[in-house]
Amino acid sequence: MLATRRSAIAAALVAAIAAEPGRSDAGKARLGERRAEGAEEVFEERQVVVKGVPVHYESRGSGRAVVMIHGFTLDRRSLVGCMEPVFAGKDGWRRIYFDLPGMGRTPGSGGIASSDDMLDVVLGFIDAVIPGQRFSVVGQSYGGYLARGVLARRAARMDGMALICPVVVAERAKRELPRHSVVITDQAFLASLGGGADVEAFIANFVVQNQRTWQRFQAELVPGMRRADQAFLESIVRRYALSFDPDALPGTFTAPVLVLSGRQDSDVGYRDQWRMSERFPRATFAMLDRAGHGLAIEQAQLLTGLAGEWLDRVAEET
Repeated sequence: MLATRRSAIAAALVAAIAAEPGRSDAGKARLGERRAEGAEEVFEERQVVVKGVPVHYESRGSGRAVVMIHGFTLDRRSLVGCMEPVFAGKDGWRRIYFDLPGMGRTPGSGGIASSDDMLDVVLGFIDAVIPGQRFSVVGQSYGGYLARGVLARRAARMDGMALICPVVVAERAKRELPRHSVVITDQAFLASLGGGADVEAFIANFVVQNQRTWQRFQAELVPGMRRADQAFLESIVRRYALSFDPDALPGTFTAPVLVLSGRQDSDVGYRDQWRMSERFPRATFAMLDRAGHGLAIEQAQLLTGLAGEWLDRVAEET
């Protein structure tokens, strides 16, 4: 399988910009970003060894567990940025954000060479951090693909699932994709940016191109793209598809589900996602205009509202 467009863009970023220096504060509690209501929150940044890999993660809040799985070549910051506003004013939720192998602060490993191996690490991480506990999962893009794998393996323990622009068909050539089309462009602002790898990546991935989306792209996505271990991730690209059908569940999953797709998403599309609707009788499916694969940033307000309603449904059932 050829490298994905995002992998190629990330590689260009790495070549153009030096990676951020690493930090050695794993395992220490520190002040996190400000929550939407303006209060400082202390969260724990830790690591746990899973299959020989030190998986870095942070845990925020307490209560019902929600495991967050980010997309390919990114890191946990991409989900912290879009999901933390969802929990503003909502108590009783423990949010667990972690970096997949080869991304963020979690190193790659020679023992991980496929999406099956990635899924094994995710399952091992969940079992290590919340052993025997019930949980919900949020997956974005490739993280959504892995989240469906988690459902196939741990459905009996799951209270809900939310998917943001999820990969449904692993092989890009077999996806039903709209053409890349930009909906909103602030030409004066783009001109002020000049050129460079960051700008090229932004233009290639976003359909709403203005100062607001650029600033969040810089803060939440670019750091992870710069830090990704491209050589390691190429091995995953070559064996990107899971070896089993993640939708072949032993029974019907009746817990609350949310699936968000972008009408202009030329990476994973929206038609393939809709075909999953019959598998989830308690699902909300939403296809959002003015949204490509950067839906979490481009339609942040709608995501916050719809994800908040999904959490309310999960809470009602538990």
